[in-house]
Parts: sequence; C-alpha cells; structure tokens
Amino acid sequence: MIAVPEAEPAVGAIRLAHDWSAARGVPAHVTLLFPFAPADDVDEQALRELFARFPAFGFTLDRIERFESGNVWLHPEPSWRFADLTAAIWQRWPRYPPYEGAHDEVIPHLNVSDEPIEFDVALPIACRTSEALLLEEQDDERWVTRVSFPLGQGVA
Repeated sequence: MIAVPEAEPAVGAIRLAHDWSAARGVPAHVTLLFPFAPADDVDEQALRELFARFPAFGFTLDRIERFESGNVWLHPEPSWRFADLTAAIWQRWPRYPPYEGAHDEVIPHLNVSDEPIEFDVALPIACRTSEALLLEEQDDERWVTRVSFPLGQGVA
C-alpha cells in the first residue's frame, strides 16, 4: 500500500467512523494489492527490488467518487502510477490477483467509507510518496507496518 498522510487531516475522523481498516490501525492509503501472500511466504527482497524500479512520485487527491457497492473514496491523479505498481506486483505474484479477482478493473482509490455517506472535504490534496508499505495483521486484528520499501531514486 501507499500511505497518504496528507489525507489524514481531511478524512481521518471520517475513516475512523466509516472504514473498517482505519479502526484497525490502517492509515489513509491507496491499496496496491489485497489480499497478498501469507506472511511466511512474503519475499521481502523481491518486493524491495520490484519497488526500486519505480520512481518516487507526486499525486493529487482530486475528487470524491462512489463505487456501486456504496463505498466512498478519493481519486488519486495520476492514477496510472498506482495501477502500474499493482500490475507489477500481480505479474510477479500471479497467485494473488487484486481483490481475489473479484473486479474486472482495479481502480486505484483512497477508501473513505465502506457505506454511502455524504461529507465535505477541501480538494485537491497534494501528496507525495517515496515508499510502499507491507502491512501485516496481528492476533488482535490490528494491522501494523511490517516493512517499508523505498521507491527508486528517480523522481516523477
């Protein structure tokens, strides 16, 4: 996942009330691949090498969107950078398709609510990332960062 700390002031409280992952310690983020390999099967070196191929980049959360399921989310622009990361991970680990293959198209997004709600937020939100995080679920259902993978030294 790509953590988006710049979004926390705007949507942190909303996420805590309406997004199951926020209550379990997951920060505002754009998911790259979920679910992923069991913890014992994760090859951290291979992930480190994969992420090093992609430059750090800036993006903007530019609008509020809704999925047919009711989820409300923020759109990252350019979204293709996230889609490229997802595709690279999936290509390397084809046994783990995004969302277990439930969707024909993977749409990069920052989930705000698991249910249809109305809220107001000042957009756009300028963001920047230089790392991807691998989160791991603990016995108490909390999620913690297992490891951080720096993106490459190029700048996009």
